[in-house]
Amino acid sequence: MSRADFHESSHEVLETLRMIEVEHLDIRTVTLGISLLDISGCDSGLPERIYRRVVERGQNLVAIAREVESDLGVPIVNQRISITPLALVAAGGDAALFIDAARALDRAAADIGISYIAGFSALVHKGMDKGDEALIESLPAALAATARLCGSVNVASTRSGINMDAVRAMGHAVHDIAHATPDGIGCARFVVFANAVEDNPFIAGAFHGVGEPEAVINVGVSGPGVVNSAVRRLLASGDRDLTLGNVADVIKRMSFKITRAGELVGRVVAARLGAPVQFGIVDLSLAPTPAEGDSVAAILEAMGLERTGCPGTTAALMLLTDAVKKGGAMASSYVGGLSGAFIPVSEDRHMVEAVRQGALSLDKLEAMTAICSVGLDMVAIPGDTSPATIAAIIADEMAIGVVNNKTTAARLIPVPGKGPGDIVAYGGLLGDAIVMPVSRFSSAGFVALGGRIPAPIHSLRN
Repeated sequence: MSRADFHESSHEVLETLRMIEVEHLDIRTVTLGISLLDISGCDSGLPERIYRRVVERGQNLVAIAREVESDLGVPIVNQRISITPLALVAAGGDAALFIDAARALDRAAADIGISYIAGFSALVHKGMDKGDEALIESLPAALAATARLCGSVNVASTRSGINMDAVRAMGHAVHDIAHATPDGIGCARFVVFANAVEDNPFIAGAFHGVGEPEAVINVGVSGPGVVNSAVRRLLASGDRDLTLGNVADVIKRMSFKITRAGELVGRVVAARLGAPVQFGIVDLSLAPTPAEGDSVAAILEAMGLERTGCPGTTAALMLLTDAVKKGGAMASSYVGGLSGAFIPVSEDRHMVEAVRQGALSLDKLEAMTAICSVGLDMVAIPGDTSPATIAAIIADEMAIGVVNNKTTAARLIPVPGKGPGDIVAYGGLLGDAIVMPVSRFSSAGFVALGGRIPAPIHSLRN
């Protein structure tokens, strides 16, 4: 190795150490996807079969992730599991069977030692069958009876349009989950999707798609602190010739390095778990936490915005999301999931402050979701918001995903007894939710029409 090569190698080692120790670089989640298709059925023995399969496949996940964390020196914050959408596994079952299966999944997660297990899910973008209806009916009781279970329902796609009957059902489900759990906390474990992906490693919307292998490791990497620090160093350099193009370049370089670390961790974990587990994808989504500096909104503000939500925010978010994807795509041929930037309001300290100061409204957030990786995420709304209004907010978000051919989602939390401006402290990664006002005008007549909003014309691509 030449002296120049040694200098460059030493520089990269030191930079990686700084990214980990100072700038909050971590592997946000190593998620083990498990297929349950071969044990499906609607008999009373299904919950126990599910429990045994999940424990069998996942019993070594935590220990191996900790070994890899120690060996590679890269923090792995969470280990999680996703399963085949349960509406497919228990098709034909009634709500009581789904609740029993929910308890079995929650028990398996506790015994393995993981914080969340996901896949209490249904795919109803074109219609609902008996199993889908039973799962949706069971949602409030299932989430109230569990602490680790996460669920999702895909109600729309670019190829099929928006299932408004399902959207209307989601309005009632979100309302009922909120009133069945303290401070509506159960809604933090439930997501409504358009164009849901099969390999998403992030909670609460993860599930193991039917096109996935028997068992797979998908990695969610998050480095908003790294990107924030890099952007701030660049703009503090005093270079008068800097432009937003230079900002995009530095984000791409950081994203490249973060993605490489994520793929390495994923491949090592998969190899140590052994057959039939395979390595799947790296999801490079900048996912914030309440920790100081670990904020997507702070990156936008580092670009010169006084507060997230002011004019220019959507354009800045476009720059960030696009640069993250370009850097990740250069680093790995296996980038998947959602990959971009998350904007969960309660989990991002700068987002909460922007809402508190009146800079960020629900309408502006909706505009930003046309750009970001997900959608209206961890948005608290008044507890007295009607199911019809909740459904209409979901429908708007689904429309953005359908017409733009992208994944969008709604994770809404109607907080019982709370109104605009009130703050609910959920703690941990969920942070502090500030209740945002919603329109006082009714959408009930529109939602009541039901049916299916047809797919957009550009869905005809064959």
